Amino acid sequence: MKTINTIFCLLFFLVSSVTLPIYAQIASGVYFSTAKNTSHEVKLSDNYFTYSIYENSPAKFIKTLGGFYQVEDKQLVVLLEFNSNYAQDSIKQLSIPFEKNGNKLILEMKSKLQFKHAAKINQDLDGQWLFGIRGPDQGQERRGDSKARKTLKFLLDGRFQWIAYNTDTMKFHGTGGGSFSSKDGVYQENIAFFSKDDSRVGAELSFGYKIMGDDWHHQGNNSKGEPMYEIWMRRKK
Repeated sequence: MKTINTIFCLLFFLVSSVTLPIYAQIASGVYFSTAKNTSHEVKLSDNYFTYSIYENSPAKFIKTLGGFYQVEDKQLVVLLEFNSNYAQDSIKQLSIPFEKNGNKLILEMKSKLQFKHAAKINQDLDGQWLFGIRGPDQGQERRGDSKARKTLKFLLDGRFQWIAYNTDTMKFHGTGGGSFSSKDGVYQENIAFFSKDDSRVGAELSFGYKIMGDDWHHQGNNSKGEPMYEIWMRRKK
């Protein structure tokens, strides 16, 4: 009997050690929670988290924050790279309790919010990109991850967001986001929030793109109608 009990305990330990980490993980993707006129949007890759809040009509940007995360004891522990409210709250790290209920994610922020997992959409340009240089590439020094001043683009499941920030000072310079498509060399954005100018919300912008190695060559006119040529570098962290 003692031998049987020992074997049972060993099997239980092995099953627990396999299943618990799996349970603790959260599926990557885009998650939405909408209350009245306010949208809460979360993007999660396997190691990066962004959270944005904005009002829809009339359009009004409220806040955004994000950074690298890991799961610890049913909490998302996020080391923030950016926080649009940093000048007011000085927050550099978050520990967010979470629960899962089917395809829904419950995050305990100031109150519990229930997020619905959006549909998976695989497209060209999915992933994280850091601004490198203004094109064309003539051997200029690139910004990328080596500089404290960064501009990140995070594209996932048909949603995009760019964020400009400084990792040394936590100074926030701006953000914008919404939906996107990228196919056959045409990249299109539909802006849902824009921190610097709410009147830009609803604008549709089209650009040409070309992927060359780990570079994204991005050409067209910006939201002010000015010509632009940017080279973005795929983030490898």
